[in-house]
Amino acid sequence: MLVQGIEKCRNELSPAHAEVIRATLPLVGANIQDIAKTFYKTMFSNHPELIKDLFNRGNQKQGAQQKALAASVATFAAMLVNENAPLPDHLLSRIGHKHAALGVTEDQYQIVHDNLFAAIVEVLGADVVTKDVAEAWDAVYWIMARVLIQFEKDLYKEAGVEPGKVWRSVKVAERRGLVNGIVRFTIESTDASKPLPTHQPGQYISVRAQLPDGAGQLRQYSLLDAGVQAGRLSFAVKALEATHEQPAGEVSNWLIQNAQQGKELEVSLPFGDLVLDTSSSSPVVLISGGIGATPMIGMLSRLANDKSTRQVLVLHADHSEKTDALAAERHHLVSQLSNAKLNLFYSHGEAGPHITVSHLDLKHVELPHDAQFYLCGSTDFLQAARESLKSMNIDAESVHFELFAPNDWLLDE
Repeated sequence: MLVQGIEKCRNELSPAHAEVIRATLPLVGANIQDIAKTFYKTMFSNHPELIKDLFNRGNQKQGAQQKALAASVATFAAMLVNENAPLPDHLLSRIGHKHAALGVTEDQYQIVHDNLFAAIVEVLGADVVTKDVAEAWDAVYWIMARVLIQFEKDLYKEAGVEPGKVWRSVKVAERRGLVNGIVRFTIESTDASKPLPTHQPGQYISVRAQLPDGAGQLRQYSLLDAGVQAGRLSFAVKALEATHEQPAGEVSNWLIQNAQQGKELEVSLPFGDLVLDTSSSSPVVLISGGIGATPMIGMLSRLANDKSTRQVLVLHADHSEKTDALAAERHHLVSQLSNAKLNLFYSHGEAGPHITVSHLDLKHVELPHDAQFYLCGSTDFLQAARESLKSMNIDAESVHFELFAPNDWLLDE
């Protein structure tokens, strides 16, 4: 449905508008970072509730959200005016699922539009953003917005809720400390008559934390469960200290410090498009680094639950055995599968069964033929893994990935 909607878009931009976009795309692209920064500054000034209760303040401080906007708008515009450009279906799917997990609704697109176009004029100047230029970019925005709005409505419909009505009151049923400052939380509905739903393996939920300054900040956490039984959901949270590269993890640290057993929280329904194809019988290769193991545990849980006979290869990289928080669960799940193999790569420690002391280098791993590859980890980890797979002539359509940041489509640049 999403691909069909995007393909239809190519015919929605008028020839006159397409000509203007082609002429101005280099200028807009060169300045889109400044446009994005101005846009967010203006929008949060006009609508302070958005940075307080919807947008990730940490990503804003790092400029990550601005990069995400820049990439999405420029990529979509380029696709509209270049019939040879690939369809940005993965990009829009990620945005749509993230919006659904945040409860975004159609009316909020108008807020974005008004502040974005005010920023374009402010950065480029009214002499550049003539009536024709403004109309052409306005058309691009609303074509993209309509695709996303419809896609998000479909996601809400599939979830059985009205648009934006994704929030559920839950309580912490279990809390278990793992290693490396990571805590595993298991939650259940505060209303026994409305249990938390099933989900696809690899999906995530949003958790809303009511912080001391009154902000209701949101973060997404991958689910560790098989997803086949309604009732409880589990996710892992890693404490994040402030560094020169990133601010402290507001929600993650709040959860670890405050979410004791019995604590009530507000979470969204599950969404996310990095999901295991459970209808396929092809081999599966799960590649993860650090806390990127979490969606892979969800996929392994489903495979184990289904008593799958698929060939499964699990590759995980971490600092050491002591920092591999989900090692025990991973070992247990792999042992439940009849045709699974586990390889661990630690940069420190001692070699042992399934353990190699080195960085993960996919070129030195025997990969199954015609497999589906699922990747999750840091930006550098994903870039290296995808480059390796590309050099090995692995079909890009077989490689599915997720980065715990707003910018995973930038990996394609």
